[in-house]
Amino acid sequence: MAHAFDEALRARASANLAGFERRAAAPDGRRPAAVAVVVLSDEQGRACFLLTRRAASLRAHARQWALPGGRLDPGETAAAAALRELEEELGLRLPPAAVLGLLDDYPTRSGFVITPVVMWGGRDVEPAPNPAEVASVYRVPLADLDAPDVPRLVSIPESDRPVIQVPILSSLVHAPTAAVLYQFREVVVHGRPTRVDHFEQPVWAW
Repeated sequence: MAHAFDEALRARASANLAGFERRAAAPDGRRPAAVAVVVLSDEQGRACFLLTRRAASLRAHARQWALPGGRLDPGETAAAAALRELEEELGLRLPPAAVLGLLDDYPTRSGFVITPVVMWGGRDVEPAPNPAEVASVYRVPLADLDAPDVPRLVSIPESDRPVIQVPILSSLVHAPTAAVLYQFREVVVHGRPTRVDHFEQPVWAW
């Protein structure tokens, strides 16, 4: 069932995040980064989130599904970095008041600690992707995260941790993005305190 984009959803999401005891991860030599999980409306009034396909020309993680984001500048908070990266990648300038809260940090195999920042994008939001960084951008209905095959967990011989996948847009989204999206669904949409930092990334992302 579709989630309506309305003030009731915003209030519920804010309350769920306020009541969630998020876990921060120690850097341990990893670089801090942030991603933006932007909630906005589509033409049918459904609540959606923004998902991008990274440009083929990028040196790292080219053509992968991703949330807007990147590493923190010195002295920058995760929220400020996510807002900055959102503007740089998608041309969307949101005020600090758009930030609803943070999810758990996710340490990656590639040497980052990612902080997901949940934001309220609004109704009249039109992304303008930066072609140097983003090949395409999609509004994905929140309801797609409620499909019975989300998440998909896969065992691999290289790790005793399950690999998490999210099947959407006729494709597979992998961790870390898949882990963030699953926790977003559980915590923000449904108010279920769920941890995801134990989920593994595919070997090609190591």
